[in-house]
Amino acid sequence: MRNTTGRYSGYIRPFSYVSDVLILSFFGFYFFNFPQREIPFYLLLSSVWLIIAAQLGFYEVYRYTKVVSILNCAVKQFVLFTISLLSIVYLYGEQTSFTTLFSYLGSVASCIVILKLVIYYFLKEFRLHYGGNLRRVILIGSPEKVAPLQTFFSENLEYGYKVCNSFSLEENIEKELQEAFSFIIENKMDEVYCAMSDLTQPQIQMLIDFANNNLKTLKFIPDDNQILSGSYVFQYYGYLPIIALRDIRLDETYNKIAKRIFDILFSVLVIVVVLSWLTPILAFLIKLESKGPVFYKHQRNGLSNKVFTCYKFRSMQFSKDEKYDPVSKVDSRVTAIGQFLRQTSLDEFPQFYNVLKGEMSVVGPRPHMISYTEQYALKVNNFMIRHFIKPGITGLAQTKGYRGAVENDSDIINRFKYDIFYMENWSILLDIEIILKTIFNILKGDEKAY
Repeated sequence: MRNTTGRYSGYIRPFSYVSDVLILSFFGFYFFNFPQREIPFYLLLSSVWLIIAAQLGFYEVYRYTKVVSILNCAVKQFVLFTISLLSIVYLYGEQTSFTTLFSYLGSVASCIVILKLVIYYFLKEFRLHYGGNLRRVILIGSPEKVAPLQTFFSENLEYGYKVCNSFSLEENIEKELQEAFSFIIENKMDEVYCAMSDLTQPQIQMLIDFANNNLKTLKFIPDDNQILSGSYVFQYYGYLPIIALRDIRLDETYNKIAKRIFDILFSVLVIVVVLSWLTPILAFLIKLESKGPVFYKHQRNGLSNKVFTCYKFRSMQFSKDEKYDPVSKVDSRVTAIGQFLRQTSLDEFPQFYNVLKGEMSVVGPRPHMISYTEQYALKVNNFMIRHFIKPGITGLAQTKGYRGAVENDSDIINRFKYDIFYMENWSILLDIEIILKTIFNILKGDEKAY
């Protein structure tokens, strides 16, 4: 079957505009009764919807966009649209019950979100099973730099990227770049991915000029140091461009308030529903097996690198020696009940009290002991960036397999990469997704839970 490379993708967004406006109008006719001013009402409603969508990027959905990002944007879209609808109805002076208004909003939200997800998943299946809607790409850079992206493309065919060639830049870089340029033009490549650290600044500029002049999409692959330096964000002071080193979502007041409310509600729920009866039982079992306190208290680095006391159920033999050595898979210090607590992550549950106190969040970068923080800061460039937000009971890195003991440098580097991604892409829905994945991993069992 001949591959189609996005031949019809240009029609998807206009189709979404039209279908959403039709959904708004259809349910408007069904629920509302504004006989004298129907057409102006629906034109105003549709205009407000599209203006909000343009501001939020509601229709900016790409093949690499995550579902949680789509849902997060949909929540914002409907919150603002709800406020606008209430204002419009009030200005029209029509007597409309809240039941009617929210029935309308519920119907519109359900249909639009379902349609959006149907299109999203249809395109994924179309790419995966029929080889359609493809992007033909080439990779430029040393094999070790481009290998992770090449592996990602080959293992995630539903994204629709086909790697047609790779130029290693191992010998004569200028000559290989010219060969790459010829290949791109002759074979009508759609996108070019280049390892940034393999080129000098003049060579990067040459690549940019070529892509601009030949209307090709150019994207750069940063190395570890560039990733860990944070993402650069353009901000404009009037017309003067300023580069900010990072864009942390939780720096915004609204996001801080939303996350804090979520943390309080969730931690209260866990403390009342689970810890209220579980704590006495675990306390009895812990004390029965070994002498010592029920809770283990230790100092960890938190928000702004401030030290706080972190709580856990004690899972090891009590020792007055303050020295702490990492726990191994077979460790005689871990008690029988402690082994169960560690495997099920129940030993972390007292940290919901830390959340309630405002020292931690339910989701965030996992806090480390002070001595470990100092060690990791020496190994990983810009490691302290993770302390711009509160630490969490669970985190994105933990759901991706980087929980527990740090066995080698790549463990802490990859853990940090996920922490940075979380900081720059935070949303309530992402928190919920991480919590659900954490619960699933606990029920499934994690080999690193020891």
